[in-house]
Amino acid sequence: MSDNKEQRQITFAEAIREGLDQAMEKDASVVVIGEGVPDPKSIFNTTAGLSQKYGDTRVFDMPLSENGMTGICIGAAMSGLRPVMVHQRIDFALLAMDQLVNNAAKWAYMFDGKASVPLVVRLIIGRGWGQGPQHSNSLQAMFAQVPGLKVVMPVTAQDAKGMLIAAIEDENPVLFIEHRWLHHVNDEVPENYYQTSLDKARVMTEGADVTIAAFSYMVIESLIAARALESIGINVEVIDMRSARPLDIEAVLQSVKKTGRLITADTAYQTGSIAGEIISQVAELAFEHLKTRPVRIASPDHPAPTSHFLSENYYPDAKTIADAVLNLTGTEQSSIDYSDFCAAFQTNNPHDVPNREFNGPF
Repeated sequence: MSDNKEQRQITFAEAIREGLDQAMEKDASVVVIGEGVPDPKSIFNTTAGLSQKYGDTRVFDMPLSENGMTGICIGAAMSGLRPVMVHQRIDFALLAMDQLVNNAAKWAYMFDGKASVPLVVRLIIGRGWGQGPQHSNSLQAMFAQVPGLKVVMPVTAQDAKGMLIAAIEDENPVLFIEHRWLHHVNDEVPENYYQTSLDKARVMTEGADVTIAAFSYMVIESLIAARALESIGINVEVIDMRSARPLDIEAVLQSVKKTGRLITADTAYQTGSIAGEIISQVAELAFEHLKTRPVRIASPDHPAPTSHFLSENYYPDAKTIADAVLNLTGTEQSSIDYSDFCAAFQTNNPHDVPNREFNGPF
């Protein structure tokens, strides 16, 4: 990151828009394309004003043809442009799997690095508001399995801007996955143009009792849990993994060697999750440092319900994580004031809308 320390509070969505704006201003080859990009709602306000500033030859809508348009963006990237393609739901990228997996991801390998695909695909995940089974998937593990694709999941506004700029400047395809429940979260963000590493995890809180390696919005839930646990004398080390591929397993190993206990927290389904991959690698590389079995926290292995009544108990949250920590550390509920402890997880928000009480700086 740059040495410029001038920072101010802006939201995750504003940081995305600022990153796009600065990248487009710096490099005329950067174009933004996607369903709804120039609309008044401007992709949750992340593309607001860009079409007016740069014109419809650099910021434009696209037809409902995900596979075809992804192919066009791959061709544009190979021809000298740096497209940023936007899907309002990650689910829509399933229609472009052939282009992403068989073309974008493999082009540099097949041509021995003499050709590259500098393409960024913004994919938005989330929950609530009755999104239901076809608009609430978290498919990062599916894409992370593909060599040649980078899959990043920023959590803070500062990382959202820095990682987006780094993704745009990367010579190979990057899937940039945003959680809708992060768009409103404030953080301190430098005004200057800067890059943040796409392959390094970040320790958010230090602790000696339990390691929590978390992805995307589950980092927020983990931080809320960590604050409550600190009040009863349990110190948790929360790691924002930042990226599903490359996976910074070394950061997790170093933490587990200190704490001896591991929880992984993911927004995806349990089976085949990237959270499970972390546990597998830790078991292979640092089994002797584990004091007890690792725990994976992720969504249940069935589609997300549309009904907000059914979804109330579908998603794991901060209390789920905190209870897992109590179990791992052998802390009996009877040994603490458990009712007061649980009060730390109550908010004034409905369960199916973002927690607007939580903000940075981080």
